[in-house]
Amino acid sequence: MATYGQVAALVGSRDARKVGWALHANTSTKIPCHRVVNKEGMVAENFAFDGWREQKARLVSEGVKFISEKQVDLAIHRLQVL
Repeated sequence: MATYGQVAALVGSRDARKVGWALHANTSTKIPCHRVVNKEGMVAENFAFDGWREQKARLVSEGVKFISEKQVDLAIHRLQVL
């Protein structure tokens, strides 16, 4: 799991919103955009592939733990960037 901010930093940007816009515009199911959440671990309300419930279902199927209905446990699942 990565946050929009982490992805932005990895590509040399400070604009997490642009990452969100790019992922929302994605039409390829081969890009694992469901693995990106906001800095609090919240799934995207308007996930490009059928909304937040679909994003959550994909994450749960991969073993991702949630601490609330829409919030991933980033203490366990956050991407560790070296």
